[in-house]
Amino acid sequence: MSVTVIVGAQWGDEGKGKITDYLAERSEVVVRYQGGNNAGHTVEKDGVQYKLHLIPSGILYPDKICVIGNGVVVDPSALLKEIEDLKAKGVEVKEDNLKISDRAHVVFPYHIKEDELEEKGKGDEDLGTTKKGIGPCYRDKTERIGIRMCDLMNAEVFREKLKKNLERKNKIFKDIYGEEGFDFEQIFETYREYAERLRPYVTDTSVLLYNLAKEGKKILFEGAQGTLLDLDFGTYPYVTASHPVAGGATVGAGIGPTMIDNVIGVVKAYTTRVGKGPFPTELKDEIGDFLREKGYEYGTTTGRPRRCGWIDIVMLRYAVRVSGITSLALTKLDTLTGLEKIKICTGYKINGKIIEDFPASLEELKMCEPIYEEMEGWSENIQDVRSFEDLPLNAKKYVKRLEELVGVEFSIISVGPEREETIVLRNF
Repeated sequence: MSVTVIVGAQWGDEGKGKITDYLAERSEVVVRYQGGNNAGHTVEKDGVQYKLHLIPSGILYPDKICVIGNGVVVDPSALLKEIEDLKAKGVEVKEDNLKISDRAHVVFPYHIKEDELEEKGKGDEDLGTTKKGIGPCYRDKTERIGIRMCDLMNAEVFREKLKKNLERKNKIFKDIYGEEGFDFEQIFETYREYAERLRPYVTDTSVLLYNLAKEGKKILFEGAQGTLLDLDFGTYPYVTASHPVAGGATVGAGIGPTMIDNVIGVVKAYTTRVGKGPFPTELKDEIGDFLREKGYEYGTTTGRPRRCGWIDIVMLRYAVRVSGITSLALTKLDTLTGLEKIKICTGYKINGKIIEDFPASLEELKMCEPIYEEMEGWSENIQDVRSFEDLPLNAKKYVKRLEELVGVEFSIISVGPEREETIVLRNF
């Protein structure tokens, strides 16, 4: 048995899609364990680009079983569109290779409207959500009023739960926001149609995964977003509503922690983040612009430009600790090509005091001044390099220095967007 979890070791957007795609080919089962269609993976295969939001990257291989776990919140409209888009590109999506947890919660139009109105009401203090209704859906889940896939499959249960929720939600829209609510029959009929189209895919995925693991199948768990967007361990409140850390895989898929063999942390060769919140190593200069344009740092789901900065070792050590990362996958090393000097943040300084652990308080994080170590860059094109030994000397020194500072070795190095533009240092 080989069970591997892939986590983002920064603020998301680390290039997990490519790494997941690469490992998916070598796996038999690929599982998405948290988040919703507020996240996206861009994967390039045979010259075709695929943008995946809910469906695991393994769907590009017809012999893999792809699972959407109970920890994911599912917008049926978005999922069905994704299925149709994949089919239009020749990808097989059928009940044999796509499974959806009957415990996964469902996103409704009122969740999206709540998201939009709440963000608008916060003004300059908005969180910068994708307005996909993800947070409000998770909130309903916590308040025990959520509607799950198993409820959606039962017309009478669904009718009763939807009626109660709309009575509550419509009152909030009218009394608090002065907005029109939603028509019960319209949503009910629309979602009943969704239910019938999704019914062949819905099953108890916890049982399925347990049995597959016992059979010795190679299982790959992919998370959305990243460690610093985790609800508990991220830069709260500028976080997502779920748990991207490795522990989220056990809760979000219904497997025990003792079943996990490897945890791969995906880290970009620099740092990016979308939206608001402190960012100690952010570059608001021509180097930041260089990284954004060369690395095409724009959101897969929203198209928003990402803030860019130097790599942050304090953050990476934190990610290693909270997820138990056993190896790292380095992405976008090629983006650094052409920079004369490259900096690594090795610690923070607050009021003259050096700190080496990532603070919980955003007020403290805002005060953190990065301590930099500078290294020589390289100008050689590395996209055709397939072995570590063939990298430019300064690129090798950079990678080795990162390993020394973080205390974890790299297993994969990505030197370009295509799946073959990869250096493999360790097989799984």
